Amino acid sequence: MIVPFVDLQIQYRQIKSKIDGAMARVLDNSAFILGREVEAFEEAFAEYVGAKFCVGLNSGTAAIQLAMTACGVGAGDEVIVPANSFFATAEGVSTAGAKPVFVDADPVSYAIDAAKIEATITTRTRAIMPVHLYGQAADLDSIFEIAARRDLLVIEDAAQAHGSLYKGRRVGAVGAAGCFSFYPGKNLGAYGEGGAVVTDDAEVARRVRLLRDHGSERKYRHEVVGYNFRLEGIQGAVLGVKLKHLDRWNDLRRAHAARYAELLGEVATSGTLMLPREMPYARHIYHLYVVQVDGRDALQQALNAAGVQTGIHYPIPIHLQPAYATHGHSAGDFPETERQAGRVLSLPMFPELTDAQISYVAEQITRQML
Repeated sequence: MIVPFVDLQIQYRQIKSKIDGAMARVLDNSAFILGREVEAFEEAFAEYVGAKFCVGLNSGTAAIQLAMTACGVGAGDEVIVPANSFFATAEGVSTAGAKPVFVDADPVSYAIDAAKIEATITTRTRAIMPVHLYGQAADLDSIFEIAARRDLLVIEDAAQAHGSLYKGRRVGAVGAAGCFSFYPGKNLGAYGEGGAVVTDDAEVARRVRLLRDHGSERKYRHEVVGYNFRLEGIQGAVLGVKLKHLDRWNDLRRAHAARYAELLGEVATSGTLMLPREMPYARHIYHLYVVQVDGRDALQQALNAAGVQTGIHYPIPIHLQPAYATHGHSAGDFPETERQAGRVLSLPMFPELTDAQISYVAEQITRQML
């Protein structure tokens, strides 16, 4: 059996007529950049996450950069970010002119360890950016308590958490701004690049709109130097269709995660495999199903030989990337992040995954580890 890590074709085939119709509308009206389809999606996604405003952009990385700038974070400022995340988390801070300051990961949730944030705060710290990693909310109460006491902004990186809940609230709409990516493999993915900033602050939303379109609110009049970070009409149309299915797809992911946990329980009990754990404050939507295992690379090779595709998120922590060599970090600075980088393995996870495929994956892991 071949079990893909993710299968975007099967999802497209299931909603093909609706997707094709939405794309045809864009072709018919030729609104290829922004336009009504993007506006309709912005309105629908803002309502979905519980925010007043949503501004569509061309990537999640652009969302982080513009959210920072729109919230007044820039040159000379520091932003606290997790060392355990995709590179774009820190990159968006850097491209906004600020400096990312790294914090180690929590050993259970994989997200930023809130207990270690306070020690990194300086007179230059302006914001904390938690990442809702792999589809599960970070410990927001602890983070907001620190932020309120130290007069800091909280800007959420929700790029992997479309529909994830923190104590009943959709993540992304809790902080001063929330940043989403619509990369094709995400729970809510475009058919190309895409992103968005959500916020309850009308001025932040206005600034993001201004910055995404060359600093212009009126054609050929440019208030500031901005960027070309606009969301395409076709992507807005695709996302508008797919948003209607997101909750059902997330429910399927949760069911798949429960099935993995059931089938891999014996291996986990033996202590050789650590399964992901849903935190008591969160509703995990399993963008990724990430286990930890010693001898990760050997297991990945064995699974690949058996036809099971897997991923590693992320093999080189951000603080050890060449791009951040000037920050002066070395191996051992963030031990939990580094430990996870050597042990995490992402198993196949997508809504259309079948029970037979899940059973096959679990069987191959059990065969290798027991």
